[in-house]
Amino acid sequence: MGKVHGSLARAGKVKGQTPKAEKKERLKKKVCGRAYKKLLYNRRYVNVDKTKRSPNANAGQPVA
Repeated sequence: MGKVHGSLARAGKVKGQTPKAEKKERLKKKVCGRAYKKLLYNRRYVNVDKTKRSPNANAGQPVA
């Protein structure tokens, strides 16, 4: 077995010292390419409501 550089008792010293930072809240990325075409297909043909509604039908609704 090879030699170890430094004592293993100090392993993780720096990581333990750094303050914990909260994860940032990020916006979801838009899908592109093949995934976007799949999303359009599902939106238009698979999850179809029986009643015809415009794509902007929810515009006047209050946000819950």
